[in-house]
Amino acid sequence: MTTENRIGSKITTLRTSLGLSVDELAERGSCDAATVLALESGDVAPSLTPLIKLTRALGVRLGTLLDDETELGPIVTRRDQAEAVTRITSLETSSDAGVLDFFSLASGKASRHMEPFLIDVQPATTGDHKLSSHEGEEFLFVLDGALEIEYGKSTHTLQAGDSIYYDSVVPHQVRSAGTGPARILAVVYAPA
Repeated sequence: MTTENRIGSKITTLRTSLGLSVDELAERGSCDAATVLALESGDVAPSLTPLIKLTRALGVRLGTLLDDETELGPIVTRRDQAEAVTRITSLETSSDAGVLDFFSLASGKASRHMEPFLIDVQPATTGDHKLSSHEGEEFLFVLDGALEIEYGKSTHTLQAGDSIYYDSVVPHQVRSAGTGPARILAVVYAPA
């Protein structure tokens, strides 16, 4: 089963266990029913903003959708063991800011409040600048390449070794700042 279908299956399982219809979950998650259906069926690659909204509506943390197992103790992830958890087309389903390949650095850690990832940010194919917002905070550290973060009305360009920490409720978009990909360490906090 693909990661996208695992995520969709988990959304469906959680939704039905709560006795929610697709429309009720969409309303609770402030998104449209078509997005919920597309995520559940695996027809679209999951996007971070709708996933965060849906996990809040379902009363679970983001890692619940991304993990297979849970561990109570510390999680050590060696450099060649970062688990590819999902490929996200962008932070919003309707945006084309470039593909984001997420690699979990805490897969399996139970009851965590932060989501650490290595993310490969591929260059955008269009100049789409649709911003997204969600509750929480994000910390990004550029490991390789260059990153452009549109945050509110400002734009920040980061090079390898630079970092940024921001409130995710402010509309933002993360994208590669050049013709090549960027690799970043991202820690996302989304309150449950």
